[in-house]
Amino acid sequence: MTVALILYFLLAIVLMFRLLLYGIRPTKTLAWLLAIFTIPIGGILFYFILGRNRRKNKFYQLKKTKEITQYYAKVDDYYNTLDKSKESNIPTVIKEHIKLAKLITKGSKFIPTHNNELIPLKNGKATFEAIFTALKKAKNFIHIQYYIFEEGNLAEKFKEILIEKAKKGVEIRFLYDALGSRTLSNKYLKSLKEAGIQVYSFLPMRLGKFLSSINYRNHRKIIIVDGIIGYTGGINVSDKYITGDAVLGNWYDMHLQLKGSVVNSLQAVFALDWSFASGNDSLLNIKYFLENSTPGKSTAQIVASGPDSDFSSIHQLYFSIINSAKKYVYITNPYIIPGEAIKESLQVAAMSGIDVRLLLSANSDSFLVKWNVRSHFENLLESGVKIYLYPDGFLHSKVIISDNELTSIGTANLDIRSFEQNYEVNTLIYDSQITSLLKQDFLKDCKKSNKINYQEYLKRPKTDRLKEGLAKVFSPVL
Repeated sequence: MTVALILYFLLAIVLMFRLLLYGIRPTKTLAWLLAIFTIPIGGILFYFILGRNRRKNKFYQLKKTKEITQYYAKVDDYYNTLDKSKESNIPTVIKEHIKLAKLITKGSKFIPTHNNELIPLKNGKATFEAIFTALKKAKNFIHIQYYIFEEGNLAEKFKEILIEKAKKGVEIRFLYDALGSRTLSNKYLKSLKEAGIQVYSFLPMRLGKFLSSINYRNHRKIIIVDGIIGYTGGINVSDKYITGDAVLGNWYDMHLQLKGSVVNSLQAVFALDWSFASGNDSLLNIKYFLENSTPGKSTAQIVASGPDSDFSSIHQLYFSIINSAKKYVYITNPYIIPGEAIKESLQVAAMSGIDVRLLLSANSDSFLVKWNVRSHFENLLESGVKIYLYPDGFLHSKVIISDNELTSIGTANLDIRSFEQNYEVNTLIYDSQITSLLKQDFLKDCKKSNKINYQEYLKRPKTDRLKEGLAKVFSPVL
């Protein structure tokens, strides 16, 4: 027993020094120190699961190949060009949002691309019809990545198309998150592998690495076909997007179809995830990055971040859009659990006269999440933020629109998990036409929804307040 106590104390000392060296925020460091020294065994276990600073202790270090070095030099040149935008050929739409473009270029290493064709896909039916059509036309390669890939009719359709394409010599790579797609059967995966499809899981939950990886998941949804067309957004592969859910009803979500040079940026995100999961760097080869033609008129910029990114780029994206709004910022998201920075930016915007609206489901797929989200309502309503609860089914979209000019569609929620612990990807769209169309949809959904009255909300039962308080404790892990 004495030896065990000494070993525990020595480990606690080591962790204390790690926290002092690599801790992000003083309050967070202090909380972990208290947990480690006051909760025997449990404090250290929780630290290994939840507490490590992955921005300092990364899962994955990108190999600095010749191609990568050249690409980073191109990004740096573009960033420096933005500083001289008055004398350059930078498009007007970027000049008008130059600080935001620079922020994403610096943090996420993706530059804005122009002449893209972008089509928002509302809900599962439209999304999977478009995806299956594109997959059937594949000639060279198909890259698929999902957080949740759930067996059912949609999964069977995917398998049928992928196996048929593999027989015709199309390269197919299939990447799934080990936790999100944990119900995916060995039988299903074996059928893909036997057809010659390359299959890997992201951060598999193996015994030796279970504690270090369980809390860090890949929440991205990406499909690339031949480097010509791509898909990303909030929709996972699950039959509930077509047939609904027995408990929540219909699932509503937003996905995005991309054509043009922006597909190369999305392909790069997949290539890096594939390299990490498979140990194979072949996708970083230039042959998978095409010189796309000019199919459209939209400017777009991929924003990707994860627990081991140098910066929390998607957090910075949301923060910047809210802070720079001049007229309005409308947010649709199922999990609005803002940290202090996002919460403060929403309040400051609303108190400054900006029309700030949040649209989320009246229903929730999690008891803890529901009450955690609602624990922030009172402060937000008090500052003038308008909150609408969508009564029908479950609203799973992750969309931000602002000032008829900017749209973000992606995988990231407004919570600590998406900002700090998940691998996420969003598409930032600089396009007035797309933003205006989505604004109309948003306002229509608001009319169908129940607007929360601040004075009435203050009268909610104390039992609701207690649920909110208890749920809020779990904010860092939701």
